[in-house]
Amino acid sequence: MGQLVAIVGRPNVGKSTLFNRLTQTRTAIVDPTAGTTRDRQYGKVDWNGKEFSIVDTGGWVVNSEDIFEGEINKQVALAIEQADEILFVVDAMNGVTDLDDHVAEILRKSRKPVLLVANKVDSNEWLYNVPEFYSLGLGEPYPISAVSGFGTGDLLDAVVAKLPEKTDDDESLDDIPRFAIVGRPNAGKSSLINAFIGEERHIVTDIAGTTRDSIYTRYNKFGFDFYLVDTAGIRKKNKVNEDIEYYSVIRSIRAIEASDVCILMIDGTRGIEAQDTSIFSLIQRNKKGLVVCVNKWDLVEDKSVAAIRHYEAAIRERFAPFTDFPILFTSALTKQRIFKVLETAVKVYENRHREVPTHQLNTVMQEVIAAYPPPANKGKYVKIKYVTMLKGSPIPTFIFFCNLPQWVKEPYRRYLENKIRENWNFHGTPINVYMREK
Repeated sequence: MGQLVAIVGRPNVGKSTLFNRLTQTRTAIVDPTAGTTRDRQYGKVDWNGKEFSIVDTGGWVVNSEDIFEGEINKQVALAIEQADEILFVVDAMNGVTDLDDHVAEILRKSRKPVLLVANKVDSNEWLYNVPEFYSLGLGEPYPISAVSGFGTGDLLDAVVAKLPEKTDDDESLDDIPRFAIVGRPNAGKSSLINAFIGEERHIVTDIAGTTRDSIYTRYNKFGFDFYLVDTAGIRKKNKVNEDIEYYSVIRSIRAIEASDVCILMIDGTRGIEAQDTSIFSLIQRNKKGLVVCVNKWDLVEDKSVAAIRHYEAAIRERFAPFTDFPILFTSALTKQRIFKVLETAVKVYENRHREVPTHQLNTVMQEVIAAYPPPANKGKYVKIKYVTMLKGSPIPTFIFFCNLPQWVKEPYRRYLENKIRENWNFHGTPINVYMREK
């Protein structure tokens, strides 16, 4: 990722607020609770026509009671290593602390360009505290207020001036397929992405709710090019007690809404639960492509063909009437069949954008309709005269023109959908069938 700026600092100095301010989004969760940000969160900044990537990190802590301390510090270290430039955020209200000195020492050793950012200058009286930060030995501090935006323009001017020349061609997030990894907490979502990219990019623990933000990861290996989106585990509403977790679940839902294909992770050791069905329904309501991934298959005792078929049948029965989707049995830990997951997601994305020529569609479907016409209603017959596929639709959409569209009921529309699936490959993607009056 070219031209990358990392935001680092101790907890609660306003790093995520600054991230949201610079990216003009609400991507990073902001909460007074220390340790809210855990994984690295990437975004884009556009300043005066110059675009660069920025990464928010967790607060650097030492000897705290936070059980994630070691993992968070590892993520911060990785961000510093990858970055072209670093924004070191400190708190103008509290002044220099021991943790600030500790982080400053690490940054001096990194030999990366560092801009010292004195945040929370929410009024002029706090400007008198700013010179104190010269003692950190990182140059002139930039006074800003991430909440109000004060000073961020001057800061961005300095950031852009220190960035290296751009070498990679930036592409819009909207131009690249997005595959969201979704599921219950602890189904192995972050482990799967780490296995894909071959890097401990996401914090993985046995504690449900470790992942809080929806994390975008660019995957451009082996001829593929798409975004993988790791999401927070979606649990039942009555089990969501923390404000932070509530916002995490909301962001997971938004990640589903913004994705092209959802990879639904099911814990193979626990089987299908009601929450899996709820997440599937959410994917269906948003009309997204689907790949079901039964993870932790290495821990399942019975791996026979009969057991696999039984598991598949149970999943399709719970998710009916939509059953035309791939099911894969994987292990993120042993990397069993994980590459197959990517291949399948790409195929589902291609199926989602498949176009059927109108003349071919009419030739096949007129025979289908002649073999089993719509049932008569009150002595009147429905005559379907013509069918076309809507161009430019986000999902495959077929429009059947007939004389009495209001009399064509759901069972017959489902029959038409099944016949379309039999003749053309729309495996893994929902399709729309509409009746219109000719």
